[in-house]
Amino acid sequence: MPSPGLLLLVDLDGVLYRGAEPVPGVAAVLATRAAQGDDVVYVTNNSMWYRAEYVDRIAAMGAPVDVDRIVSSPRATALYLADHEPSIRHVLTVGARGLERELEDAGYRVTPAADAAKRIAGTGFEGTDGGNGWEAADRPDAIVVGLDPQFEYLRLAVAADCVRAGARFIATNRDPIYPTERAIRPGAGSIVAAVEATTGVTPITIGKPEPYLLEEAARAVGRDPREAIMIGDGLQTDIAAARAVGARSVLMLTGVTGRETVEAVAATERPTAIAADAAELAAILDQLGG
Repeated sequence: MPSPGLLLLVDLDGVLYRGAEPVPGVAAVLATRAAQGDDVVYVTNNSMWYRAEYVDRIAAMGAPVDVDRIVSSPRATALYLADHEPSIRHVLTVGARGLERELEDAGYRVTPAADAAKRIAGTGFEGTDGGNGWEAADRPDAIVVGLDPQFEYLRLAVAADCVRAGARFIATNRDPIYPTERAIRPGAGSIVAAVEATTGVTPITIGKPEPYLLEEAARAVGRDPREAIMIGDGLQTDIAAARAVGARSVLMLTGVTGRETVEAVAATERPTAIAADAAELAAILDQLGG
């Protein structure tokens, strides 16, 4: 039996594209590798979008894509809960619609924090009538927190009430910032930190640099995560996640990390290789693939 091709776990923003613009040549490199038999799976900490929403965008750039080979932090969260927390059936979400849809697809009953917040709204100084958020959310088994662009005080109150009542606290990721084309905005980690601060409870985190996202991505194509080559632009997320699963990694200098940052860290924290552009990425993959 011929040996399988490479397992390429590819970050999206900063690697395949930057904002609305593709990173020149990367889609073509991935298309060539897929044609040669490599498995290409996309992994992203972004918790706002539903997997299917990525397909047209990736395909338009000329990169190989299938919805089942897109593993976002919400998708990995749903799979983690199914595997590790089988008693959980009802989930409160602090996040965008993409997070809700991924959990619904996995068979969970989902209550958005926004809905429960309306039920405790009132005229008190803090904007509530003193109602309990856990009861208002109909006693969820778990709370999943991602990036919620509409986050406000009452949603925080509901989330905190649920955690204090014993609901399992899960974070899709802890990225402190969310870079956009126009500005740097607070990331999911900022919201997670607010819930953590008011409850004293530390969540289970699914996204990079934790190993779960890469483990689920490898499983999507029946592979072992230790076989993977993680291609990412984040030293403390993508590259750290690769180390966590025992995989090799390629740091792309097309996103948030510069070469000087890599040179400033210990050798144990550095990637297997560094690529400044698509041409260097192609050459590195040829070398790593033997």
